[in-house]
Amino acid sequence: MVRHALPDTAQTREYKAMFAVVRTGGKQYRVAAGDKIAVEKLAGEAGDTITLGDVLLAGEGETLADAAKVTVSAEIIAQAKSEKVVVFKKRRRHNYRRKNGHRQQMTLLRITAVDEGKPAAKKAAAKKTKTEAPAEAAASAE
Repeated sequence: MVRHALPDTAQTREYKAMFAVVRTGGKQYRVAAGDKIAVEKLAGEAGDTITLGDVLLAGEGETLADAAKVTVSAEIIAQAKSEKVVVFKKRRRHNYRRKNGHRQQMTLLRITAVDEGKPAAKKAAAKKTKTEAPAEAAASAE
């Protein structure tokens, strides 16, 4: 009997393009440009472009890049529902049976770009302290 072993795809893949590991919806996804992923529901309509901000790891081939400088852009393909999950409860010998189910909302994304560039600005200018504000107001009044 001849057995044909399938190659382990994780070991045989060669990654040359820029990739990133992003976190969204409490899960982590390894993405590269052109990938399609299904994530927990995100705000937006089909065709909108979003930026996945929480980049945990980034690299190209075997070299790693600074994850703080990497931006991941994605296009929303569709808002959809995942497969139905059936919740069945039963207690033995008590004639207790309950059947429920739901379909989780999800968003289908196409990764358009994984770029290494300037980090996104976190916040605008820092707020002025209470002691600086009156001094500046008095100086501008003169």
